[in-house]
Amino acid sequence: MLCNIEFYTFENELWYRGADGVARKFTEESNDIAAEMAQVIEEFYPAAYAALEREYAKCKYNIRYYRYRMVLRFCRCNFGIIDNIRDIDDQSRLHMEHVPCPLRGECRLEGVVCHPEFNHRISPAEMRVLKLWYDGLDKKQIAEELCLSCHTVCNHIHNAFMRLGLHSKADFVKYADVNNLFK
Repeated sequence: MLCNIEFYTFENELWYRGADGVARKFTEESNDIAAEMAQVIEEFYPAAYAALEREYAKCKYNIRYYRYRMVLRFCRCNFGIIDNIRDIDDQSRLHMEHVPCPLRGECRLEGVVCHPEFNHRISPAEMRVLKLWYDGLDKKQIAEELCLSCHTVCNHIHNAFMRLGLHSKADFVKYADVNNLFK
């Protein structure tokens, strides 16, 4: 399971430091981490995964190299800076960084692979409710604003929490901030 990992670039190569604190160069032989990262990208950043599949389609028959290239690109675009915040925390959540890039503003994969949209699995109706709740409205105010019953508002919040594995508003606010849910 991916957890407590810090990715960074050094001399134009991708490195990572695991929970053991040892720095390792990310290579094609880093198959375990590449396979797990590819699964995370596919599940939580499907648009980024699809773009990376298209980008590296020519090497898809060499699955090990294919995954390596996809994960390398994703990590270089989103985790290039070494800092005190782990890029993958102890709960396997990704913490994206704003990586300096000479192609910023003109790269065709910006907003897709760089700063990808998180697949939050929240319905549009739940998202409207959660956005207002995140902004500080209470459940009764949300119900009035959206012309819903308080029961429906509570159900939307409960259903989203169940899908996301959250237990409190504090957990939700942290989740929303970490995943840039309301950019």
